[in-house]
Amino acid sequence: MKIEICAATMEALQAAVELKADRVEVCTCLEQGGLSPSLGFIQTSLDFGLSTHVLVRPRSGGFVYSSDEIQLILREVELLNSLDVDGIVVGLLKPNMRLEREVIQEIRSNFRKEVTLHRAFDDLVEWHEEMEFLKEIGVNRILTSGLATSVSKGIPTLMEMVAHAKGSIEIMAGGGINLANVAEIVQKVQPDAVHFSATTKESLDPSSFFSEERLVFDSHKAKKLVDLCRNFT
Repeated sequence: MKIEICAATMEALQAAVELKADRVEVCTCLEQGGLSPSLGFIQTSLDFGLSTHVLVRPRSGGFVYSSDEIQLILREVELLNSLDVDGIVVGLLKPNMRLEREVIQEIRSNFRKEVTLHRAFDDLVEWHEEMEFLKEIGVNRILTSGLATSVSKGIPTLMEMVAHAKGSIEIMAGGGINLANVAEIVQKVQPDAVHFSATTKESLDPSSFFSEERLVFDSHKAKKLVDLCRNFT
């Protein structure tokens, strides 16, 4: 079972190196569910020698994009090809909550390395046919909480997804993994990978007019999560 750390800060990247994480998903704005990171942050992750997978998400909210937003996503994928990152993390839906198949197939055809379909998958109205499509076009993995708001609630569906995938596409459990539920998820679901950010909510610069509530990386929590995961593998 692989361990992927969702990294939005330098502290998270440094911890991923120290904890020997299998890969990182680099992003920014975890408070909004994660958005596309800066080029400098991506390059820093690569310089650290991390297996770097980059979130491609131009805005917060759902995953039904306008034609202009789709062109922006395709442009970003093209640029990431030139950076030679290890993977990208994408997800696009049609208004009827089915996958935007033509665009996803174009991305898979054009991008040289690994492709992960992110938690847009959890917004689908029906997942079996969509998983078969992703398998057919060569998408490497699906990040999912089992069509639920959190992995704890999605355990039964996650178990069904792992059985349905039959090892032909990786199922990565993510979305609310914490110290209280990680053991149950690993034992019951037995996913191909787990994905977590190991963050704690804190007030940033409380004395400033520009104070914000931020999700701050917690290295102690990350180490405990990694240890728990590896104890069950």
